[in-house]
Amino acid sequence: MSTTTLKISEALKLRIADVAQQAGKSAHAFMVDALESETRRAEMRSEFVQSALRAEQEVAQYGEVYAMDAVHQYFSDKLAGKTARRPKPSMLKKRS
Repeated sequence: MSTTTLKISEALKLRIADVAQQAGKSAHAFMVDALESETRRAEMRSEFVQSALRAEQEVAQYGEVYAMDAVHQYFSDKLAGKTARRPKPSMLKKRS
């Protein structure tokens, strides 16, 4: 494990010490947990954006989309045990 030095304001240092104590942790453990959590969230956000961009490319490539209302109705009917009609895809209109 390596050592990293952070320069933080005295006010932030006191706030961290206070919330760390309330959480039953050392300030160091609190900061490591906070950095881990924020890094995980940033990675997940990046994965989400990349997935959305891939989906956008796929839609642009094939042009096939489903109406949101039809999809919601299909799943609502399925969950209610009703006979559900699969939504029909439509072609995405090309942007000019």
